[in-house]
Amino acid sequence: MAAKPISPFNAFLMLCLITFWGSSFVVVKVALREGLTPIAIATFRFLTASGLFLIALALSKKRKEDYLLLVNRRDVPTLLFLGLTGVTFFFIMQYMGIQLAGASIASILVCLLAPILISILSARILKEHLRKKQILGIGIAAVGTFTVITGGTLGIQGNMEFFKGSLVLLSTPFLWTAYTIVGKKIMQKYSPFLVVAYVSIFGGICLVPFSLAENSLHEILTMNLNAWAAIVFLAFACSLLGYYIWFYVAKQVGAAVTSSFLFAEPLVTVLLATTFVGEKITLFILTGGLLIFIGVYLVTKNKDG
Repeated sequence: MAAKPISPFNAFLMLCLITFWGSSFVVVKVALREGLTPIAIATFRFLTASGLFLIALALSKKRKEDYLLLVNRRDVPTLLFLGLTGVTFFFIMQYMGIQLAGASIASILVCLLAPILISILSARILKEHLRKKQILGIGIAAVGTFTVITGGTLGIQGNMEFFKGSLVLLSTPFLWTAYTIVGKKIMQKYSPFLVVAYVSIFGGICLVPFSLAENSLHEILTMNLNAWAAIVFLAFACSLLGYYIWFYVAKQVGAAVTSSFLFAEPLVTVLLATTFVGEKITLFILTGGLLIFIGVYLVTKNKDG
């Protein structure tokens, strides 16, 4: 199906969306500086988001009595898997990576590597052959990833924390790829917004044991105003409002057009991270990020057509 042209209003909504999602990495950095742990941030975000999703679903049911709220019992294990891969483990790893390596690196590795892995695994599952251009793109992206992580040198001893954080972040594209591929079929069966609501709720519940294990759940009662503002922003703007915008625009212009906006997300993060949390962006990080972007472009360009 050919993509529809995007209206100025929908383009504005997508710019708001990439601003929300791009800034989320920086907001997490702020929450970390307020004393919250990565697990606590993820737990508080998705417990708050779960409540917001429940309110949104209740309002949808009130406006439209035949709005489907319950899913088939056989689909619950799939939704639980999506909650674990797309929320619980994904955001624990992402926020740990932000703590160790920084918001900019997290955004580059999380946002740009996932489309490549999705293309590779989708091709294998569907028994399709990767074109030469795609193979070239994978190679370029691999070089870019190596450049970002190592800073252009094999000597990592001087910044072991950064290297560990980068390795942690490399797990997130794999988690998101599993989430995307497994979730594709169930997204066609139910309303995508309903699926995301279930995934957020299940993922949030599964985060609670991790927060209890590190004894951080009680911090929800002692957080200061800055920490609460960060959690509410992540829960409302990035989870509830963000996904509502995504599905609203995608329904009108298609997923291909909406997805193209996401490639600008790391740029938003880098600009905000350097401005508000003082992150240093080296030439190697910029070069590596550009190489990954070129690789993503070659792998995903016209892959469906």
